[in-house]
Amino acid sequence: MATTKIVLKRIGVLSLAKLQAILMAIVGLIYGIIIGALGAFLGPALGTSLGIPIFLVGLGFAMIIILPIVFAVIGFIIGALTAMGYNLIMRLIHGIELEVEEKV
Repeated sequence: MATTKIVLKRIGVLSLAKLQAILMAIVGLIYGIIIGALGAFLGPALGTSLGIPIFLVGLGFAMIIILPIVFAVIGFIIGALTAMGYNLIMRLIHGIELEVEEKV
């Protein structure tokens, strides 16, 4: 197998931002499902004993929609800032050398 050295000098800001947004939306969905499930099972019991209004229990289900959106927006911003920071630093050190292998 032949190996080739390449230099990674720049990352597309929008492409990293979109990737980060998708990954963070998935994490937000997982958190939203967990919070929604906890709200469904524990909310009524805790709500009645602590005097919490029942509509707040439904807020747990809203987290299944809200958290992925919030996480995606934050992930997009962080991904864009990360790519911009990487590109700025790479101007100074002239890229990262990678060694890749071709498979036949």
